[in-house]
Amino acid sequence: MDAAVKAPEKSHTITKGDVAAVAIGNAVEFYDFIVYTTFAFMIGKTFFPSDNEFVSLMSSVSTFGIGFIARPLGAILIGTYADKVGRKPAMILTMLLMAIGTAGLILLPGYEQIGIAAPILLVIARLAQGLAWGGEAGPATTFIMEAAPEGKRAFYASWQIVAQGAAAITAGLVGYILSLYLTHQQQTDWGWRIAFGLGLCILPIAILMRRHLGETLKLEDKAENNSTKGLLKEIFEHHSALIFIGIFVLSGSTVTQYFLNYTTTYALTELHYGENFAMLATFVVGLGVVIFALIGGYCADRFGRRITIVAPRIILLVILWPGLYLVNQFNSIWVFFGVITIFTALQNISGAGIVIFLCECFPKRLRATGFSISYALGISLFGGTAQIVVTWILELTGNPASPAFYLIFTNILCLGAVFLSRNKKVH
Repeated sequence: MDAAVKAPEKSHTITKGDVAAVAIGNAVEFYDFIVYTTFAFMIGKTFFPSDNEFVSLMSSVSTFGIGFIARPLGAILIGTYADKVGRKPAMILTMLLMAIGTAGLILLPGYEQIGIAAPILLVIARLAQGLAWGGEAGPATTFIMEAAPEGKRAFYASWQIVAQGAAAITAGLVGYILSLYLTHQQQTDWGWRIAFGLGLCILPIAILMRRHLGETLKLEDKAENNSTKGLLKEIFEHHSALIFIGIFVLSGSTVTQYFLNYTTTYALTELHYGENFAMLATFVVGLGVVIFALIGGYCADRFGRRITIVAPRIILLVILWPGLYLVNQFNSIWVFFGVITIFTALQNISGAGIVIFLCECFPKRLRATGFSISYALGISLFGGTAQIVVTWILELTGNPASPAFYLIFTNILCLGAVFLSRNKKVH
C-alpha cells in the first residue's frame, strides 16, 4: 500500500457526468446528516421537550445514533445487491430509500402535537435513512474507483469526500441564513424542516442522473456463488480480518470528522457563541473538506496510500489537546476557526487515503459487499456513538477541552490498524 496502485482494465470509462451523478447522491445523503447535527439542539426541543437542555440534546443525538443501527443491514442488503446485479441499480435504490426517510422526517409532527408517537416515528424515519446510508457508500465508491483513469483511483475516489464537504458548506449556509432571518423559536418550531426540505428537492435530480450511468460490474466479474448468502460466506471466511482492520482504520477518521461536524453545537453549548457565528463553523469545516480531500487524493496517488494516511494523522494526534485547549482558553472566534481549519485539513488529507485503502482491500467480485460492511460497521460503532460520547464526556467532566481525549484514543486505534494492514494484498 506504499505506492500508487495501477488500475486494472476497466469496463466503463468515467465521465464528468458520472462523477457528478455519484457525488450528488453522496452529497444529498451527507447534507441530511449534517443538517441533523447542525440542528440537533432545535430537533431535541421539538421531539424531546424537557426542562433540562442536556436531556433534550442527549435524546436528540441518541436518535441520530439510532439511524446508524440500520447501516450494517443496509450495507449487507444493498452491498450484496451491488455485487450481484450491479453498482448502478444499487445506487438508485439508496436514493429512493433516502427520499422516503427524509420526507417522513419533514412531515412528522412534534411532541406537542402527537405526544410520544412523535419520537417513535422519528426513530422509524431515521432507521429508513440508515438503510440508505449503509447501502450508499459501497456501490458508489466502488463504481467511481473502478471507472477511474489509470493512476488516479485515489483522486477520483476523493470526490466522494469532496461531495460531503460540499454538503457541509450548503448545510452551513442554509443554517446561517435561517439564523439571520428566523428567531430561535421559529427555527425550533419549523425552520429546521426547511433545511431538510432543500435536500429532499435534490433527490429526484440525483435519481435521474444515476439512471444514465454506465456499469462497471460485468458478468465475468461476478463471484461463482453470488447469492447474498454466498457472498457473505466468502467475505467472512476469507476476508474477516480485513473487515476488522477497516472498522478500526475508520475509528479515528470517523470520530474526528463527526466531532468537526458537531462544532456548531459545540460552539453554541460550550463556547456560548451566537447562532450566526456558530452556524458558520459548519461552512468552514465543509470548505476545508472540499479543498484538502482533493489534496489527499492527489497525494495518495502520487506518494502512496499508507504515508498519506499516517503522516497527517500523527500530526493531528499531537495537536488535538493543545488545539482544543487554546479554543477554550482564549474563547476567540478567530482562534476557534483557525483550530478547526487545521484539524479539518489533517483529517481529510488522511481520510482521502483511507477511502481508497478500504476499497483496494477487497477483490472486485466482493468489493461493494466488503467495503460496505466494513464502512458501515466502522461508521456505526464510532460515528453513531461519537456525538453521544462527546456530549457525555462534556457533561461528566465539565471541561470543554475533554473531547480531545476520546479523539486521541480513536486516532491511536486508526494508526494501529493501518500498521496491522501493512502486509495485506492490494486489489
